[in-house]
Amino acid sequence: MRLDKYLKVSRLIKRRTVANEACDAGRVLINGNVAKAGTNVKVGDHISIQFGNKDVNVEVLAIEETVKKDNAGELYKYI
Repeated sequence: MRLDKYLKVSRLIKRRTVANEACDAGRVLINGNVAKAGTNVKVGDHISIQFGNKDVNVEVLAIEETVKKDNAGELYKYI
């Protein structure tokens, strides 16, 4: 699954266009490397997102095309 879509489905970032802009600005890392919006996300990847002065680090646990809001947290865990 594309990184920008995963960020939206998992609700780490609210909208896909915002996820796209964060990737273009170089604020999203996968396994320590700067990632583009089209980068494929796999189970076990470590994603780091820089929101201003706050960093969010998560590990991908599952990949789903659609997830209900209540179950979105099951796609990743904070590290």
